Amino acid sequence: MEVENKTLFGKYQIGRLLGKGTFGRVNYGKEIATGESVAIKVINKSKVKKEGMVDQIQREISVMHLVRHPNIVDLREVLATKTKIFFVMEYARGGELFAKVVKGRLSEELARKYFQQLISAVAFCHSCGVSHRDLKPENLLLDENENLKVSDFGLSALPEQLWNDGLLHTQCGTPSYVAPEILRKKGYDGSKADIWSCGIILYALLAGYLPFQHENLIYLYTKLLKAEFEFPPWFSLESRTLISNILVPDPHTRISISSIMSAPWFLDGFSSTSTCSSPHHQPWENKLASRVHHPLSSSSPKFFNAFEFISTMSSGFDLSGLFEDKRRTSSIFTSKCSPSVILSKIDSMAKDLRFKIEKGKDSQVRLQAPSEGRSGRLLVAAEVFKVAEEVAVVEFSKCSGDTLEYEKLCEEQIRPALKDIVWTWQGEYCEEFSKSS
Repeated sequence: MEVENKTLFGKYQIGRLLGKGTFGRVNYGKEIATGESVAIKVINKSKVKKEGMVDQIQREISVMHLVRHPNIVDLREVLATKTKIFFVMEYARGGELFAKVVKGRLSEELARKYFQQLISAVAFCHSCGVSHRDLKPENLLLDENENLKVSDFGLSALPEQLWNDGLLHTQCGTPSYVAPEILRKKGYDGSKADIWSCGIILYALLAGYLPFQHENLIYLYTKLLKAEFEFPPWFSLESRTLISNILVPDPHTRISISSIMSAPWFLDGFSSTSTCSSPHHQPWENKLASRVHHPLSSSSPKFFNAFEFISTMSSGFDLSGLFEDKRRTSSIFTSKCSPSVILSKIDSMAKDLRFKIEKGKDSQVRLQAPSEGRSGRLLVAAEVFKVAEEVAVVEFSKCSGDTLEYEKLCEEQIRPALKDIVWTWQGEYCEEFSKSS
């Protein structure tokens, strides 16, 4: 078994390999400060760029931040080096649901429990405007309490991907779980397609095998398009009725999520408070708006979690900065010092350089050079963002003046002067890890 035993950001210890994918791998990790287990998805930037999948990775990050639910794997934060992106996620100790299915059918009670949790998670995704589009037992994980967690949003879709007809048109998914309308290539409703996949999963949990399977894809798709399948004799009448209403080839007559959740078989033992209650349960439009217009106190620095800092540093939630190779005219570092200590240190540095200091709102300052440069007087802004109780991020950026003079100032003056309060500079995170990976 492969073991990394590396440290990421001085915050996480990277451990054994859990699995591999097209663009990277997933490692077991542990948060050093708390000892909490996490899963760390390591994505190779060069492979992503080569395959033209940058938009997909950016969308996956945005979606996972949006869909916070007890039955969805939680994305804790996103970190990056020059060569890699790291998704720090909730660790599902129980592994894939698929591992249970391949051993044989589940009891009706257990299958119902997993299906209830799956539908609760999918319903929440749809309320946020998100379609998963690749639901299957391999993408359903179990935690230490045997609760289901939906994962892998790499093929998910947001409302912005809808065409003028209000439908999605990208052909994606896994053959045995894909909805008939996707195969017809005439556009489809992502939420309806997800419901079909949920029906396939429920059948597989109860039967121990798939309703549509054949080595020949053409024959498989022919059966799938007509919804030709049979129930084994041990299926209860109520479960047969529910699955028959889900696996309907015409998406317009296929049962809705709300109707599934009111079906007698589904409601048996179902508790909405145990699966659906979430402080994040709000329409996706309101959720995005709350991130843009979050009220801030003028007396304290802005507070962001690590993901929000990355995603809001670029306008319009553009995450392309994760893939930029060229150096921007800004410098960013993390610090374990308090915002007041950081600002005091910046103030002292500015005085030593004879820069004029102008304090702005929140935790912002502007530093103006004492004399004219090649492109006017250099003006530098510094802002402190609190991203955790003991971690702050500081960004320096050039407001005006010559870029080369600004970069020289950063290298020869700012970095040496602030070295005592710097935890790590952007782009220098985990260089040892990157080189060895």
